[in-house]
Amino acid sequence: MTGLIADARSQVARARSEAADFRYKYGYEITPDALARRMANINQVYTQRAAMRPLGIAMILIGIDPEFGPQCFKLDPAGYFVGFHATAAGQKQQEAMNHLEKKWKKLDSGRGAEDAVKAGKTLGRAEVIEMAIEAISTVHATDFKSGEVEIAIVSTGEEESPKTQGQWRVMDEAEIERHLLAYAEKD
Repeated sequence: MTGLIADARSQVARARSEAADFRYKYGYEITPDALARRMANINQVYTQRAAMRPLGIAMILIGIDPEFGPQCFKLDPAGYFVGFHATAAGQKQQEAMNHLEKKWKKLDSGRGAEDAVKAGKTLGRAEVIEMAIEAISTVHATDFKSGEVEIAIVSTGEEESPKTQGQWRVMDEAEIERHLLAYAEKD
């Protein structure tokens, strides 16, 4: 999330509440696209009512869909949401998006622009993390240390322990350091 901290906390609490209500009503977990659509609809209502001010945040919602696998959605305060294979939010979002788009097109022996889904399946977990590190390092023109960057993942890969598979997890500094070193060795 990027934007006003109080609005971000409110949006996270609302998303958790919507997910819990869905699970209670229907007996299974809400899919990422359904939650993104619901949150976007709520954001859109905030733009129409005089007694409510629009939320000052952009939200990236990620999750694992049982049918379609990993999904990533970006929501804005106006109620617009769209799915991405890779995205960014914040002050330098356009530069980061351009960088990610260039990298994505080079995937699958340069055929990433033709079939983005197939290209994404060629990436391993470590490659995805290093692509994110490269994007943020390039945009900010700095090399980060493990204490200066926070990385969180949702992974169903074999590299992930069974206890945390499919769960949101913030990496510890040692794990981040390994990925930063792997990225530095590529250059």
